[in-house]
Amino acid sequence: MKIVFMGTPDFALPSLTALIQSDNILCGVVTRPDRFRGRGKKLTPPPVKRLALEHNIPVLQPEKVREEACLRWLNERAPELIVVVAFGQILPAAVLGMPARGCINLHASLLPRYRGAAPISRAIINGDEMTGLTAMLMNEGMDTGDILLQQEEPIAEEDDAISLSRRLAVAGASLLLQTVRGLEKNLLVSQPQNGSLASSAPPLKKEEGLIDWTKSAREIHNLIRGTVPWPGAFTHLDRKRLKILKSALSEERIQAQPGTVVRAGPEGIQVVTGGGYLMLTEVQPENRSRMQAREFISGHPLPAGTRLG
Repeated sequence: MKIVFMGTPDFALPSLTALIQSDNILCGVVTRPDRFRGRGKKLTPPPVKRLALEHNIPVLQPEKVREEACLRWLNERAPELIVVVAFGQILPAAVLGMPARGCINLHASLLPRYRGAAPISRAIINGDEMTGLTAMLMNEGMDTGDILLQQEEPIAEEDDAISLSRRLAVAGASLLLQTVRGLEKNLLVSQPQNGSLASSAPPLKKEEGLIDWTKSAREIHNLIRGTVPWPGAFTHLDRKRLKILKSALSEERIQAQPGTVVRAGPEGIQVVTGGGYLMLTEVQPENRSRMQAREFISGHPLPAGTRLG
């Protein structure tokens, strides 16, 4: 089939690669505009653009898909199918009705759970043990279209948002190919979502990374795992921000105020929470690089009784 692919970040790369390597025809790629990134504010193309250009696939980078120039560009390519993976925009009716086979989206949750932009992070923060992928027919809603195929994926204890995202991206590429083949051969029957089971996964806000030490060790550990790499979980020490990048759980009960450092040594920084304690193993002080907790305390001793937060 003639396919236009829409996507932007690294998560979309395995899916685009799978389509390039298939016997389908990639007649165009739509992605977000280049952005200024990093400390040097260098103009940087999105990962999907770089991959598309490496394979000589035409690329369009509209601010909004509903722009007249974008609609003309899509019409000229006359795709039979539009495939969307982590693109970052809701498609208007003019685009949804364009391809004969419709528009399909690969979403990183088991819809109708976690509709929205941050399903992976939200699942980890909420302590879920299972997530998955959904290939769906798109409509004008936010991840509300009919389901074509789904696949479960367990969330491991050691997973963070980065590791889980990488695994789902690879698994999603395989599910996407199954979906495309199924549509081509008219083998798939779509199923409407049960709206009564829906939950939302809005984008993370910077302030959501602030650690509340009165919560349980498990809740804080999940927050740390789910907010990597952005916005990152953080606390304050000596009125400066201290990011917490990795932690380990313990069910031990210690009678002390939440946020109190019990001990700091080679194994990390042991902190009391509202339930159990947490061992902080990797941190990033304000305006410095990430480091192991033992490196941090070698230059910044934390005697027992030090309060975080």
